[in-house]
Amino acid sequence: MSDASKENADRLSDYLESVKRQVPAVGPERAREMVDDGALLIDVRESWELADGVVPDALAIERGMLELEIAQHVPEPDRPLIVMCAGGDRSALSAFSLARMGYQQVSNLNGGFNAWQAAGLAVETPRRLDEAAWRRYLRHLAIPGVGQDGQQRLLDSRVFVTGAGGLGSPLALYLAAAGVGRLTLIDDDRVERSNLQRQILHSDHLVGHFKTESAAARLHALNPEIEIETVNARLRQDNADELLAGHDVVVDGSDNFPTRYLLNEVCIRLGLPLVYGAVLRFSGQVGVFHPTHRGACYCCLFPEPPLPEDAPSCAEAGVLGVMPGVIGTLQAAEVLKLLLGIGDPLISRLLHYDALKPDFRITRLVPDPECRVCGGLSGARSETS
Repeated sequence: MSDASKENADRLSDYLESVKRQVPAVGPERAREMVDDGALLIDVRESWELADGVVPDALAIERGMLELEIAQHVPEPDRPLIVMCAGGDRSALSAFSLARMGYQQVSNLNGGFNAWQAAGLAVETPRRLDEAAWRRYLRHLAIPGVGQDGQQRLLDSRVFVTGAGGLGSPLALYLAAAGVGRLTLIDDDRVERSNLQRQILHSDHLVGHFKTESAAARLHALNPEIEIETVNARLRQDNADELLAGHDVVVDGSDNFPTRYLLNEVCIRLGLPLVYGAVLRFSGQVGVFHPTHRGACYCCLFPEPPLPEDAPSCAEAGVLGVMPGVIGTLQAAEVLKLLLGIGDPLISRLLHYDALKPDFRITRLVPDPECRVCGGLSGARSETS
């Protein structure tokens, strides 16, 4: 070690000792008693360290985010706090910082998590993400409401995606990137050059290949750890129940009304949430139909298919290339909210987007009591906000 390095190390050691003299320290057994009396144990270890074990009911905030996030979790400056790291040094610095922020009863856990574990006190071993997963999903692990538990929930999830085209491209890419453990893609079309203006899963050199094969290759290149099941077929009455069974969420990325009505019926039978999306020219819409929440279904919204002249296809009317990207990404966000159990999903609501204005608006849906599929709950009506 050079003289300069040794001098810096000595300076750090002196500063740490000075901090520790100014921060009350408690042992593991006393910390346990304080927690039983209402104190909050704050674990400032890094996310990857939590794989070694966690203390039940401890609040995990990484050291680097402590000062930024503590007020969200602990608004009361007089609540007793105990700060813990692996060995007691980082937690001493953290406790000192919290005291300077105005927290009045802050203690450092002497010896940290290692001492707590050695004392035989309660420790839970969370399901372990390997090092590659920690690195891949690091930004998820830092989000309150997601973290390790939420990421593991995503990895255990199964999502059925109908269509590997315009909408299916962005939503499948983002679901794969997010770590949804199993994606099932169904589509019987092949890649055409006219698709490439909006279907970003596919590449020019794969023109003529099945879309599901092209999509699976692209998704595995993005995230090789997830499972991709492909079905080169159309969704039909005789295969839909079997294909959708066992999934957690179903996403409608189709471009035809028969498939949409079929998805709606099967999801109601199986009790599965259906994330709907549609685009045309410069506009699009997203919604969630969730039978277990006793809300409106797709058939409540569209009791009968519109006339062909009232609903031209994208091939006939065209679509701005970015529109499926906007709507498909919004669909992916709704899927992740449903899987994680966070936020306010668009259940029984439609989010409309007009790119030309630009404008977002929400239409609230109420079940139709005469609906031929779900039976409804009350009179059909909608409110736009």
